Amino acid sequence: MLVLLPPSEGKAASGRGAPLKPESLSLPGLAEARAAVLDGLVELCAGDEEKAREVLGLSEGLRGEVAKNAGLRTAGTRPAGELYTGVLYDALGLASLDPAARRRAGTSLLVFSGLWGAVRVGDRIPPYRCSMGVKLPGLGALGAFWRTPMAEVMPEAAGGGLVLDLRSSAYAAAWRPKGAVAERTASVRVLHARVVDGVERRSVVSHFNKATKGRMVRDLLVAGARPSGPAELVTVLRDLGYVVEGEAPARPGRPWQLDVVVTEIH
Repeated sequence: MLVLLPPSEGKAASGRGAPLKPESLSLPGLAEARAAVLDGLVELCAGDEEKAREVLGLSEGLRGEVAKNAGLRTAGTRPAGELYTGVLYDALGLASLDPAARRRAGTSLLVFSGLWGAVRVGDRIPPYRCSMGVKLPGLGALGAFWRTPMAEVMPEAAGGGLVLDLRSSAYAAAWRPKGAVAERTASVRVLHARVVDGVERRSVVSHFNKATKGRMVRDLLVAGARPSGPAELVTVLRDLGYVVEGEAPARPGRPWQLDVVVTEIH
């Protein structure tokens, strides 16, 4: 099982280990593309601060992120699983997993990133600020930039099992499964169901969507679940207490779309 995650805007304030070693990162087939984005980002942020802030979409309060990006090559690093601190990662709680579940996380979780393309949770990276929606001078929109290198490495990374796609739309743009891999892929959205005037209404809630996905991944890791495809994933999630709706796509070569329905927000 390979789980595709978005990164989070929230990150640890600083690294605490040795500087970045690009050759140590997973998916070495992305090395050339990573170097190009890193070079472009560092060059941008070492120059005109206002231009960098505009390109990166940073508010006045995040001005300090520009200098942080300029020093990426010498900054301290952390495992990606410690670096990201947003809602999904808080709910996932990697640090509190038992050793076996933590090992499973290390091999099955892949975090997409505007800067790195994709990394595993054990890969050591410095804190940075560069979303997939950024249009970097010389490279253009990063979502489009990453499509070619991702298309080359992701089919092998996906292997022959389930691909559980929990990415947001911006990060999904960097790689869309095709063919046989797509048929083994399930994307999930979380719906909040509530009764209003006797009628059930459902809505997508962003914050709770992330928290539920984090808890769901944690539960799969703790259970040691290894569903071979989307249909088996539905069964596993229901056994874990989730209300899941969805069925095989009408046409071959398409991923499954699953809804996890919740009635309480917490």
